[in-house]
Amino acid sequence: MPAQKRLSRFSLALALLALLLGPSPAAAQNPSWDTLKQLAPGQQIRVVLNDSKSHKGQFQAITEDAIVIHSKGADQTIPRQSVKLISSKRPSHRGRHALIGGAIGAGVGLSSGGPIATNCFCTANQVRAVATPLFGVLGAAVGAALPSGGWQELYRSNSN
Repeated sequence: MPAQKRLSRFSLALALLALLLGPSPAAAQNPSWDTLKQLAPGQQIRVVLNDSKSHKGQFQAITEDAIVIHSKGADQTIPRQSVKLISSKRPSHRGRHALIGGAIGAGVGLSSGGPIATNCFCTANQVRAVATPLFGVLGAAVGAALPSGGWQELYRSNSN
């Protein structure tokens, strides 16, 4: 009986993991051209054409037949028929990641004072005074190095 319980717990854990890591319902949908009406003028976008060339620039306008972007110093009108994919630039969260990493690192440094002090000729408070800011800076560096921002797909042509 214990083996069955372990197997059912393992199955439940796998199912939860699949739900968390699997594609979201929003990602499974194919966004329509109308989705692009939510873009604000000046927003950074990337347009990939059917021939796999891409254009990055600032969104200007959208019509039923074309999208207009400002790229390389001029406005470019790209016909809807030649568009394969349109993505928008997500905001970067690098600062937030650095703050969280710094807080975690400082917490580790603060809690490590006692165990480290038993192996050296210092007091726990002396170790904490050095370890807390040191681990805080290391944690902030790790947090800042985490991937941030990226591109969010807004439209994909049905013809491809």
